[in-house]
Amino acid sequence: MFAVAYFAEVKLTVALLYRVATGAWPAFGHIPVYLLMIAIVVSTPVQAGEEIGWRGYALPRLARHLGLAPASLLLGVIWASWHLPFFFIPGSDNSGQSFPVYLLAVTALSIPMAWLYWRTNGSLLLTMLMHSAINNTAGIVASSASTTSPFSLRTSLVAWLTAAVL
Repeated sequence: MFAVAYFAEVKLTVALLYRVATGAWPAFGHIPVYLLMIAIVVSTPVQAGEEIGWRGYALPRLARHLGLAPASLLLGVIWASWHLPFFFIPGSDNSGQSFPVYLLAVTALSIPMAWLYWRTNGSLLLTMLMHSAINNTAGIVASSASTTSPFSLRTSLVAWLTAAVL
């Protein structure tokens, strides 16, 4: 349950904080929950490519030398940086977003991902499921593309709140 619900709970918490801060609700996605669940299941195997490398290979080796917490933080920076080229491709999921805020969010996400991997004795299936759930529930409360430079810190309140909650 943790693998599937974690990021959705983060995004719903962000929506509540946004409401408290602004008096209005943020833009919610329009994909029905049952379709999100189907998308999570269907796209879980696609995450194998990244998760075999991140949690299956890199995390245990980094943790052996650094400890689990520092290893998960370093891996988060590497994981976020892996996606940097997408910030320069018009029309991609990351186009128009702030890479520094994304870096903070993905580095923070790396901690529960590492925790899940470690607590399940190295279950790549569960980390793949969590990765898929993160990708598919990100639009529950969209962090709108709002910057012209990938390195700008000027981005949406939702993006900043998401990074802070994580």
